[in-house]
Amino acid sequence: MAVIDLDKSFEQKIENEIKIEPKDWMPEAYRKTLIRQISQHAHSEIVGMLPEGNWITRAPSLKRKAILLAKVQDEAGHGLYLYSACETLGVSREETINDLHSGKAKYSSIFNYPTLTWADVGAIGWLVDGAAILNQVMLTKTSYGPYARAMVRICKEESFHQRQGFEILLTLSRGTKEQREMCQDAINRWWWPSLMMFGPHDSESTHSEQSMKWKIKRKSNDELRQQFVDMCAEQVKVLGMTLPDPELKWNEERGHYDFGEINWEEFWNVIRGNGPCNKQRLEARRKAWEEGAWVREAAKAHAEKQKKKEKAA
Repeated sequence: MAVIDLDKSFEQKIENEIKIEPKDWMPEAYRKTLIRQISQHAHSEIVGMLPEGNWITRAPSLKRKAILLAKVQDEAGHGLYLYSACETLGVSREETINDLHSGKAKYSSIFNYPTLTWADVGAIGWLVDGAAILNQVMLTKTSYGPYARAMVRICKEESFHQRQGFEILLTLSRGTKEQREMCQDAINRWWWPSLMMFGPHDSESTHSEQSMKWKIKRKSNDELRQQFVDMCAEQVKVLGMTLPDPELKWNEERGHYDFGEINWEEFWNVIRGNGPCNKQRLEARRKAWEEGAWVREAAKAHAEKQKKKEKAA
């Protein structure tokens, strides 16, 4: 079949909402875009375990510790689903992880901020996971089959994480003066970095337009960010807290909340590796990879031994 016919067949599948599967022909640019996005998504899940893992040993109760442990384990599982989806595109897991460790591959900028108090765990659940859900729900309908199917379970678990985070903040907001102040402080520090999670404005995004055409993405960065602001501006009222934006106000004509401009200089600075915890996060991941080498070697040796047994039988 001629390349032009393959291109046409691919475009027709996209147009008709037919999932692209691993053995289907796809443009090289589509494959590379998926590898970049899925691997970055996987890295974000794995690196995202670190800020909250910081509080497992210091959770205020056994119940809170058990819930947080379960959540961090969920994030590990999400990373594994996504690395597996990435492997269906012909790239090895080791290759994608090496790209992370070398700094070639990126992950969500939000995870380069420190978790200073227990309230930060709640703010991450409510704001960070809330922003992630808006990004990820649309990915359950993404054009690449393995990615879309992985996202179904991930979104269900992330929804639980968001509710768990909101419940932590709600408890603090009804507590002592110090607890309420801690709750507000966490919201203040995580609000703007959470808005940055949706990426740059659509006019400045390198990949967004093409990803929309291929139906990898279904909504633009700015559209998702506005949806997030509208949602949180109402939910924060339940907490009796405020969002740290003096320009936040309801616009009757637009039917949306107006909000202030993001500090894009800070955003790009974190992306370039100069955030509060960039170096710490990568060092932690490299160390875990190095210390886990014996496990990978043992698993490989066991698999080879099993193959020999099967051949002998």
